[in-house]
Amino acid sequence: MADAKVIPFDDDRSRGSRGAGSRRRGSSAESAPVGEGPVGDVQPLPVRGAAAQDPAPGPDESPEPRSAVGDGGDQDGGDQGGGDQSGGDQGGGLERRVAAGLSFLRRRLTGDYEVDDFGYDAELTDQVLMSLLRPVYEKYFRVEVKGVENIPAEGGALIVANHSGTLPLDGLMMQVAVHDHHPADRHLRLLAADLVFVLPVVNELARKLGHTLACAEDAERLLAQGELVGVMPEGFKGIGKPFGERYKLQRFGRGGFVSTALRQGAPIVPCSIVGAEEIYPMIGNSKTVARLLGFPYFPLTPTFPWLGPLGAVPLPTKWTIQFGEPIRTDGYAPEAAEDPVLMFNLTDQVREQIQHTLYKLLVQRRSVFF
Repeated sequence: MADAKVIPFDDDRSRGSRGAGSRRRGSSAESAPVGEGPVGDVQPLPVRGAAAQDPAPGPDESPEPRSAVGDGGDQDGGDQGGGDQSGGDQGGGLERRVAAGLSFLRRRLTGDYEVDDFGYDAELTDQVLMSLLRPVYEKYFRVEVKGVENIPAEGGALIVANHSGTLPLDGLMMQVAVHDHHPADRHLRLLAADLVFVLPVVNELARKLGHTLACAEDAERLLAQGELVGVMPEGFKGIGKPFGERYKLQRFGRGGFVSTALRQGAPIVPCSIVGAEEIYPMIGNSKTVARLLGFPYFPLTPTFPWLGPLGAVPLPTKWTIQFGEPIRTDGYAPEAAEDPVLMFNLTDQVREQIQHTLYKLLVQRRSVFF
């Protein structure tokens, strides 16, 4: 594999013209390049769960009375009315779920679904990918979410979080937290390093989940469209740091994310994640193997690679994700995005707020696993 290159988030160089609008997926599964036009509307998703069932009768309505024995109806039906009605309701719900599942499969097989210019597939994410991540989120890491109300209910916003854990599971768990807990049902679009988009399978799944390349151009387009954008400025320095430096934030680069937020007038929401540092305690780094594989690092943990595939199973730590109060940027003049002093001060403010919250959550934590 060729050596992976990381495009700095604050690199404003143009990356070429791209196609515009949302489109139906027919023959190609690859995501189309990013365009300059607006992203098309995504079709509403099927209603799931209780919302999909028939509404319950209101307070002034009464359910249809069952036929009594001797009223001229079938006596056997009257004797077994309660059981038959319950069985009918359950059967109807099952039939609706089966019909919805078959309809979903038909759309996937025929290509009758839509993705946006970045490759984001809203239906597949909601119906399948989030359902696969949710058990890990709820049962394995038992994530506790705080401050989700600090994320704006509408409009663009930039969520800035710490990065750790050897593998980028923290970004996925943050995405589930926003998807499942935000009262406005918002979706988080993560910015990822280019290494993600050169790995087979991982590339396609990342695009389907709404991830895109960590560069200023893509971030600004998403913010302009009113999307929530997630960025982890530590990059490989944070995710690949040794276990002895856990919960100590690395450099946040040159403040490219602040410049992007200033250009769009989008608020910056600091996010602190506790628990991810311990899933793969990195006690060593084989630089020779990393260079041969084209990776930024090759982790050595107490279990990997000594136990083989079993060593790749993360430890079941207890996580906490806390979203802080947003830092507004809409009060600054447009030229403020080019002010290096202002960018440095805002970057430092975001970093200090995340670090302070990490220390506070660590003091409150009873145990790594409980």
